[in-house]
Amino acid sequence: MEKIAIIDLGSNSARLVLVNILDGGYFMVFDELKESVRLGQDMERDGFLKPSRVTQTIKTLKMFRRLCDANHVEKIYAYATAAVRRAKNQKSFLDEVGVTCGIKLKVLSQDEEAQLVYTGVINSMDVPKGLIVDIGGGSTQVIYYNRKNLLAQETFPFGAVTLTDLFKDDDLSPEARFEKINAYVSEQLEKIEWLKEIDPDTQLIGVGGSFRNLGKISRLLTKYPVDVAHNYHINTESFVGICDTIKTMDLDSTMKIKGLSSGRADIFPSALAAIKAFTDKLAFPEIIISGSGLREGAMFRYAVPMTAERPITDVLGYSLNTLVRYYDENLAHVEHVYNLSMQLFKQLKVLHKLPRAYIKVLRVASILHDIGQHIKYYDHHKHSSYMILNSTLYGISHREIVMAAFVAWAHRKNDIPNNEILRYSKILMEEDVDAVKKLGVILRIAESFDRSMSGLVRGVNCDVLGDSVIMKTETDGDCSLEVKDALSASAEFKRAYKKNLEIL
Repeated sequence: MEKIAIIDLGSNSARLVLVNILDGGYFMVFDELKESVRLGQDMERDGFLKPSRVTQTIKTLKMFRRLCDANHVEKIYAYATAAVRRAKNQKSFLDEVGVTCGIKLKVLSQDEEAQLVYTGVINSMDVPKGLIVDIGGGSTQVIYYNRKNLLAQETFPFGAVTLTDLFKDDDLSPEARFEKINAYVSEQLEKIEWLKEIDPDTQLIGVGGSFRNLGKISRLLTKYPVDVAHNYHINTESFVGICDTIKTMDLDSTMKIKGLSSGRADIFPSALAAIKAFTDKLAFPEIIISGSGLREGAMFRYAVPMTAERPITDVLGYSLNTLVRYYDENLAHVEHVYNLSMQLFKQLKVLHKLPRAYIKVLRVASILHDIGQHIKYYDHHKHSSYMILNSTLYGISHREIVMAAFVAWAHRKNDIPNNEILRYSKILMEEDVDAVKKLGVILRIAESFDRSMSGLVRGVNCDVLGDSVIMKTETDGDCSLEVKDALSASAEFKRAYKKNLEIL
């Protein structure tokens, strides 16, 4: 297994991500480090990286290098963005990093940075039309796409650090400074003609540490039950409420906000003011937080080179295949259980009456139903549920992830405790709980039909006759073991479908 490192050196922070490259074009992060270096701080005065900031950055990069060496990383891909891109002493800084750290930094152009951010987002989210806004420390990338086609992009020469520096000398209250930054960013947006022409159903996707912190604050405020940054949605009304509270706070008060990194407290209000300029101008109903950006874009480009030309078409399928390969699951069994589950879903539709949207839930649960065996075989259905909830899954909503976790739980015993379901009552609807029970029975029967993992049951045909459902199996041999195991779900089947189960 090949190991690579991605270093993202921004104006505010430096990040290292260590990545396992799997066969077939997949990857999995296994470690990361982040340090606040503030490399771009105070650059606005003369355009030079300051010695104290350079010293801190060199110290951080040396630590990154030691971690890479300890993990026997074969290749390091290090990228520098806005601060280094604009620095008048860029060459001397790059030379010093090369000599003292043994790291060759590539300074990304604005277009290269935007392309990597776009690659990271488009291959990890299933949003048809999006305006990606990546607020860094020293620049803000804005990328507009439709149906996986990049249509326009713009890089603004300001970010959370530079906006804070630009307005820090004004003798203003925190609220007045917020409003002044908001007005400044709004003025810059007015100059971009193509922003006035984006489709009204375009969704705002936020990238970067400021957006992730915003999502964390929102989840804590609302007691949101899933602590996942990626694909978290904040409605604009809630966002404005957070802005109205934070914009009046002094630094000491801001540092005490739950969910906000202490190293970002002084620049966070500037980022909020910039975000509000976007929501005000384009009237977005909500903000979608992306946990993927430049670093993930670099990972996709390395593991799946074709993403440089065209995005992955099946985002969810890609992330599922990543987990199947990473945990070395029995691929033939996984695919067979998935196929049988789909057959049962379609043929029992007259009874369950579930919309097609639930197919995505069943897909995740059927492919990952046995993943919990990597914790322990006994009660592995519960471990599978936990791992689905806590794995990296792209192209699926938090609500669907929770449902898939419960369906996987139900594939051995439909005994999900009510307190577990109640924990997620903020995002699950009443009909979702009923759907989980019906899908759980489907998955249990589908797995039973491949209990010997030999593919003996090729297919199944269901007939609804009176108070019974008769399943006729298409087989390649004696499948009495499989039928017996499937019939053990008869009681659960009757509770979910109000029918007796017969299997021939």
